[in-house]
Amino acid sequence: MNDEQQALQPTSKHAMRITVIGVGYVGLVTATCLAELGHVVAAVDNDAAKIDSLSRGGIPFFEPDLQALVQKHSASKRLSFTRDLGKALRGAELVFIAVGTPSGDNGAADLRAVESAVLRVAAVLAAPATLVIKSTVPMGTNEELHKAVAGVLRSRRVSLRLPLVSNPEFLREGMAVRDCLKPDRIIVGALSDDDAAPLLRAYTPLVDAGAKLLRMSPRSAELTKYAANGMLAARISFMNEMAQIADATGADIEDVRAGVGTDPRIGPDFLRVGVGYGGSCFPKDVRSLVHIAHRHGLAGHMLRAVEQTNEQQKRMLFDKMCAFYGGPEALRGKRIALWGLAFKPGTDDLREAPSLELMRQLLGAGADVAAYDPIAVPNAARLWGNLPRVRWCHSAQGALEGADALALVTEWSEFAAFDPATVAKELADDVVFDGRNVLPAAWRGFGLQLIQIGRAGAVPSAEEGAPLPLLDGSFAPWSIPATR
Repeated sequence: MNDEQQALQPTSKHAMRITVIGVGYVGLVTATCLAELGHVVAAVDNDAAKIDSLSRGGIPFFEPDLQALVQKHSASKRLSFTRDLGKALRGAELVFIAVGTPSGDNGAADLRAVESAVLRVAAVLAAPATLVIKSTVPMGTNEELHKAVAGVLRSRRVSLRLPLVSNPEFLREGMAVRDCLKPDRIIVGALSDDDAAPLLRAYTPLVDAGAKLLRMSPRSAELTKYAANGMLAARISFMNEMAQIADATGADIEDVRAGVGTDPRIGPDFLRVGVGYGGSCFPKDVRSLVHIAHRHGLAGHMLRAVEQTNEQQKRMLFDKMCAFYGGPEALRGKRIALWGLAFKPGTDDLREAPSLELMRQLLGAGADVAAYDPIAVPNAARLWGNLPRVRWCHSAQGALEGADALALVTEWSEFAAFDPATVAKELADDVVFDGRNVLPAAWRGFGLQLIQIGRAGAVPSAEEGAPLPLLDGSFAPWSIPATR
């Protein structure tokens, strides 16, 4: 753990006993980081395999820095794992609900796990505590759960103060530990100062370190989570649609991205184009927002367009392959090296990953696929099993062996740093389809055709002029001609 994270250790006066229900992505990161802040945390889940693995110091998914923290605080006794809800709740002042809310067929969030967890807690708790809804839930869920808890307490004939507070998460996979320990904002949805107070106490070291705390109603907190993900998804889909226009008109989307991103009203974040977004949040939350809009008699035109554009974008790389080879039938028998399976770098998460759609399309066209990802190959192999035309590879070099073409789908840093001469030597058709615009134009100097997203009109010139700065401080893969 770095010095910045170590500096967040609170004094003992802030320490609380906390229970976290659910050891999925959000629950495990939350529980572990609360322990890092000095609290005593019991994490509970009904998945025996997960609890056994966590108790031995393992974690069920890849997330940088997380395993080391789990092991550190298991050893310090500030973090424990159990399947026994009653044991986990003993002495708890805060109970975080961090279970899944997957989308149903109609886009609605499935709240059964949240409802079950809250009702079980209300049936077991013997002392006052604050229930914190960390799961992403539709507006009004907090109020409905409050009524359900009151009903359970009445049936038990006990009088306990069990307020419900909304506290949505804003974790980015691959940066979740950093986001949890140094958040840019903390959203607390509570009906009163008294309801919010225990949660504010738990977050005191984060607020003292500079995190912005925003108090609002539970309904506003619930919508804030959806609105944030909807806005970020909209930016991605908007730029991907601009990339389609750039392809059609001969503009270069990377120039456009730099020009738009330097406008202070817009900013540079989430303007990179590619083959669409995936993961556990954006697709699910956009669909849920569409469903919520429809329930209230609203059309949700923009949200539906965001989703439709993203689904179209996931087919973009296959469409470019078909255009290059002269149709999908020409892909039959071709061997395609596929670099990148996870929906983004820094994670092994395959949920709604664009790579899966590309694999389905390639296999449907009769192509063979040799797939590699630095982290996600084991997950992909479990998901797809042993297919006769899919080879799971353990290196980028291994995926290239015997390949006709290369498709890059996830922008892992090792791919941009790979030796293009090796790629050119291996590929029979000398063509690379870069679905994330991360490969430098210098690759073309090795006899490779480099086909990217929204860059049909780009004219690279590696020898002339000075490099064009990009928004992240790196340089564009071409130079401005000296005469411009």
